[in-house]
Amino acid sequence: MVRFVTAFSAALIWTALAAAPAAAADKVVLMLNWYVYGEHAPFYYGKAKGIYAAENIDLEIQEGRGSAATTQAVAAKTADFGYVDVPTMMRATVKGAPIIATGVLLQTSPMSVMGLADKNIRKPADIKGKTVAITPADSMTQIWPLFLKKTGLKESDFNTVAGDGQTKLNAVINGQADLLLGYVMDQSMKIKDATGKDVYPIKFADYGINMVSSGLVANTDYVKANADLVKRFMSATTKAVEAAEKDPKGAAQSILDANPKGGKIDTLTQGFELTIPLYRTPETKDKRPFQVTDQNMTDSVNLMVEYGGLDAKAKDNPKAFYTNDYLPK
Repeated sequence: MVRFVTAFSAALIWTALAAAPAAAADKVVLMLNWYVYGEHAPFYYGKAKGIYAAENIDLEIQEGRGSAATTQAVAAKTADFGYVDVPTMMRATVKGAPIIATGVLLQTSPMSVMGLADKNIRKPADIKGKTVAITPADSMTQIWPLFLKKTGLKESDFNTVAGDGQTKLNAVINGQADLLLGYVMDQSMKIKDATGKDVYPIKFADYGINMVSSGLVANTDYVKANADLVKRFMSATTKAVEAAEKDPKGAAQSILDANPKGGKIDTLTQGFELTIPLYRTPETKDKRPFQVTDQNMTDSVNLMVEYGGLDAKAKDNPKAFYTNDYLPK
C-alpha cells in the first residue's frame, strides 16, 4: 500500500511538472549603432539559429541612429544593450553616464580613407592633390590628424570638403571627391552598392593607429541587477560570432531574412568578411571574441585623450570603461 501511494504521488508530481508552462524567456533589447549593415550579421545569425533562445533569451534587435544616440538609450534604460563605438561610449561615461562595455568585439580599428579602386590611390602619398570628403566632429575626423602625423601628410597636401554622412558618400559616388573617411566594412559597401565598383581603403591601423572600435555596452545598474542574464547574453553573442565567422554568407542572409530591405547579399557578405579580421589583435588571436586586453584599452584611452577630445581624467582608470567578467571562458 505504501509503495502504491508513493508511486501514485510521484506520478502526480511528474504530471504537474510536465503540465507546468516553461519559464518565459528573458526579453532583451539590443540597439545597434546604425542602420543594419554587414558588421551586424552575428546578432541576426544568432537569433535565427536559436543561439540566444538556447540561453533562454528572447532577443529584439533595433536599428540605431549613431553610437552617441544608442549610448544615450542604454544610459536611459530604453535599451538593455547597445552595440556602439566604444570610444564614443567613453566620452559619455567620463561625463557621468552609467555605461560600461561588457565586451569589445572590434579590437582593431576599421577607420580608413577610401576611394574607388580604379583611381589607384593605394598609399598615403597618393592622397596628395586629391579631394577628401569628411563629416566634421565624427570619430574618424577626430583621429584623422593622427593619421596625417603618422604618414607625414599635411592638410595643405589635399583639398577637403565637408558634409553629413550621406553627403560624404554622394561626393565620392558622384566624383566630387576622390576619397572619404569611412569604415572598411560600411561606407565602402555603400559606395559599391551605388556604383558597382570596388573600393580601396587605406586603413589607419596599418599605420600604427591601434585603437578599439565597436563593442557591447550596458547600463551599470542593469549589469549589477542582472548578472546572470548578462553572462548568458554575452555567452550567446560569443557563440553567435563564432558561428557566423564560419558561415559569412549564411550570416549575411540572416540579415535579409529579418529585414528584406537591409541591403544586397553580396555586399552584406563582403562587408561582414571585412569585419572578421578586426575581431582580434596579435595578442588576442587565440582567444574567443570580445576578450580585449588591458593594454589595448589603455592605448585606446590614451589616443582618445590626445586626439579624440576625451577628458584627461579618463587616463586615471581605463578599466572603468570595460569588463571581461561576464564573458565565457
